Amino acid sequence: MQQQNIVIGIVAGEASGDMLASQLMAEIKISHPEIKFVGIGGPKMQSVGMEVLFPMEKLAVRGYVEVLRHYREIVGIRRKLRDYFLSHRPRMFIAVDAPDFNLDLELALKNNGIPTIHYVSPSIWAWRAERMAKIKRAVSHMLSVFPHESRLYEAAGVRVDYVGHPLAEMLPETPKRGEMREIMRLPQHARVFAFLPGSRQSEVKYLARTYIETAKLILEKYPEARFLVPLVSRETRGIFEQALYDCDAQQLPITLLFGHAQDAMIAADGVLVASGTATLECALLKRPMVITYRMPAFSWWMIKRKRYQPYFGLPNILCERFVVPELIQEDATPENLAQALLNLMNTPDAVDDLTQTFTELHQTLRQGGSKMAAAAVLSHLA
Repeated sequence: MQQQNIVIGIVAGEASGDMLASQLMAEIKISHPEIKFVGIGGPKMQSVGMEVLFPMEKLAVRGYVEVLRHYREIVGIRRKLRDYFLSHRPRMFIAVDAPDFNLDLELALKNNGIPTIHYVSPSIWAWRAERMAKIKRAVSHMLSVFPHESRLYEAAGVRVDYVGHPLAEMLPETPKRGEMREIMRLPQHARVFAFLPGSRQSEVKYLARTYIETAKLILEKYPEARFLVPLVSRETRGIFEQALYDCDAQQLPITLLFGHAQDAMIAADGVLVASGTATLECALLKRPMVITYRMPAFSWWMIKRKRYQPYFGLPNILCERFVVPELIQEDATPENLAQALLNLMNTPDAVDDLTQTFTELHQTLRQGGSKMAAAAVLSHLA
């Protein structure tokens, strides 16, 4: 293998992809520090030395309405990125999730002789299974993070490796809530709730007021309650602060955090979380949770039409049953959310069952994560 000028193209489209990609990049650089990464990424990827061509926030939109609103800009970015990679020709291209953006880019690059690796399978087992044909044309090598995905790709003739989920390597099997509360200067005997409204600006806009009104209802029953709200950027923090003002709720015992979502979940008795990767983090941290989500009505209608499972959140999907409550769209009222969260937390047997279920899930997903993914990537350099 040449030891000079090895460049790998890479794209991540949101905070969870930024985390996964940064871990993969760091693992690759342990044995190959000469490798350079170029593309689209967030702060974690930049901290590993990535050259960013476009800001990741441009891709962090979800739902049909939001994508249509930014469609021309997103397509323009993809076209410029394609042209850049075809003229500079990286040794390979790694797409980290974000299939709606990445698959067309991968198809163009693969057709021009550049190997394409897709890290984190699109949820073809949950909805839009018709994408498998396109994946087969666009992806040289799929790296799946969940065990049930491999058989689908093997049946379709797509090269696939189950690498496990890096979060299962990162997160402790037995989180220490008391120690985390000491670090965060939280009362040991207070009711502490972590409220995670998502990483995208659109998610926070749709959930902030609902979360604030939910906190008010919980405070009526538990006046000593504390609320931790991790936010990933200045923009999302500004959205939530505006919602606090609009709801006349500046005096609520809510602490806004820059990041530190895992710390907030470890410290919490219960978690209210927007559907996404954070629900898996919460499960691996063995915390009782209620999963929720809100989006434009048209986006929700389209998603419902294409779904194959009754579950929305990752813990329920992976366990193939409703292990935690889901309150989505019109069901996601402050009254419903507060009641569901308190019912769960106030049932010790249910919390014990969840802990056991999530421990078994943790062990299943602990397969080596970033190390296995890095080995798969490096196999293409041989």
